Parts: sequence; C-alpha cells; structure tokens
Amino acid sequence: MVPEIDDAAQDVYRLMLTEHRIGAPDIAAALGLSEERVRAALDRLEGLRLLIPSDGLAGEAPGGLRPVDPRVGLPALLRHIESAQQRSLEEFERRQAAITDLLAEYRDESADESAHMERLVGIATVHARMDQVISGVREELLTFAPDGVRPPTSLEASRAGNEELLTRGVEMRTIYLDAARKYRPLVRHAEWLTGLGCQIRSVPALPLRMLVFDRKRAFVPMDPADTRRGAILLSAPGVITALVSLFEQTWADAKPFGAPPRRDEQGLTGQEQELLRLLGQGFTDEMASKRLGLSLRTARRMMADLMDRLGARSRFEAGLLAGRRGWL
Repeated sequence: MVPEIDDAAQDVYRLMLTEHRIGAPDIAAALGLSEERVRAALDRLEGLRLLIPSDGLAGEAPGGLRPVDPRVGLPALLRHIESAQQRSLEEFERRQAAITDLLAEYRDESADESAHMERLVGIATVHARMDQVISGVREELLTFAPDGVRPPTSLEASRAGNEELLTRGVEMRTIYLDAARKYRPLVRHAEWLTGLGCQIRSVPALPLRMLVFDRKRAFVPMDPADTRRGAILLSAPGVITALVSLFEQTWADAKPFGAPPRRDEQGLTGQEQELLRLLGQGFTDEMASKRLGLSLRTARRMMADLMDRLGARSRFEAGLLAGRRGWL
C-alpha cells in the first residue's frame, strides 16, 4: 500500500527542500505542528522515497534525512503509485478468480443455491436463529471469538447455554485472541468453561468471528468490520469443509489459554510477530490494533518497543532491519 501524501507531509517536504539540516523539533515550530505529527510525516516521506538517509556530504549530519530533488522524486513516485495500483488490481482479480473457482468447484448445479446460505439482518435476528441452531447441536461446536472482551453481564448470560451443551456431551473448542488473557472477567469465564470440559486456546489474531456446528452449518458475520449488521448461516458442504480446515489449522498453531506468551528464537512473542506482519502489509496502527484486540495505545507502545530493540529511527527503517534479522 502506497502511503498518502497529506497536507502535513507536503508542508514538511517543501520546508526541507530549502532547509536541508532542519530537525523535527524545528520543523514542528516552523509549521505550527506537533512533533509527533512531524515525525509521522517524515516516516511517510521516507517510505515514499522523497526523503533518503543523508550521506554526510555538504555539511549534513550522517544518519539524518535529506530531501530528494522533486524533479526526480515526484515523477518516480507517480510511476510507483501507478505500478502499485496496477498490482493491486491484478491481485484483486486473481483473488476474485480463485474464489469463483472455489465456489464453482463445490457448487451443486442441481441444488438451489439459496438453500445453502441464509442472510440474517440485525443482532436480534441473529440471536434468535442461533438459539434454534444451537438447540440442535449434537456433537461439536467450533468457535473463533475475536470479540472475547465482552461485558461481564454478557458472559454471565451465556453460561446457561454453554453448560447445557457441555452437559449433554457436545465437544466445544474455542479460540480467543491472546489480548483477551488480560481481561479478568473473560479469564474467569474461561476457567469456568474449562472446568466443564471446554477446550480453549488463543492466538495473536483471528480473521473473523465464526461458529461451526457439527461440521454441517456455520455462522459468519455479514461484515467482519461491523458484526452488528448481521450474519450469514452457511451450509454448503464445500464451504463448511474449508471453514473447518481453517479452524483446525489455527487450533494447531494456538496455545492453551492462560499460558504465558512464548517467544521465538528472535525473542518475539506471537503478538509482536503479527504486529510487524500487519504493519508490513500496510495496515495502519488503528487497523492493526483492532485485528490484535489491543488498544491503539498498547499497539503503539509495542511498536515503539520493537523499534528500540531494532535500533530503528523510523517505521521504514524498522521494516528494513526486521527483514534483515529474519523477523518478518
């Protein structure tokens, strides 16, 4: 994803074209911007290759940043944007074709397609239909729960249904986010469920909220970014097989809920690895924090710690150093 040149970045770039040696505090004072916003603009400009590391010539301090001549940098940036847009379009078309092929592979041409997909609009409709489906579960319930940080009253209200399922021998496996381990009401709820026989694990990030019943039907959100809009009840065998496969793969990589964070040979936790991966894919801090189930402040603090450990002065440099060390 190509970073956007906002007004602040434009102003910083113009100023640095005439004041090569000026630092972030002086830029902030000259433009009437916060130092944090100036540093974000510097990161954005460096990512766009409109600022490059100083070579120490012409009296410039080595390790700083100097602007690229706009007659060279801006046409190159335009070509880069056009190339990125073309790659994005090609990637979209490739994924669209892959999804179409998958659906075609599993579609039963003699069946009414609507019989395998039921749209449920609104939370009340979803809950009512889910109660009906849950009452018919006999063997297994698999759950992705990225929204594990729920009000204690909501957790308490779910106990009767969970206890009823577990009491009649339904195997329940649930995957939460690692971030949920710091939410005490959920930890107590998980301990209660585990005591009844539910198996619970956690991972740094989950793709969406999902419930799979007896490997025959599944609930997924109509819009993963806003689960209040409603859900889709799926029953096509091919789609269910794919969702179960996704669950089993995620389950195999997950760790028992409540276990201390594991660190790899680089000293990184799963959350730190996932944060680096998301930011490397162009996610903003806010988007990455939501995917990880963290507050924006916690995600930024985690990134600042990673930059300190890498000895990086910017996000762009952190990405380069992380790649060289094999962190990505």
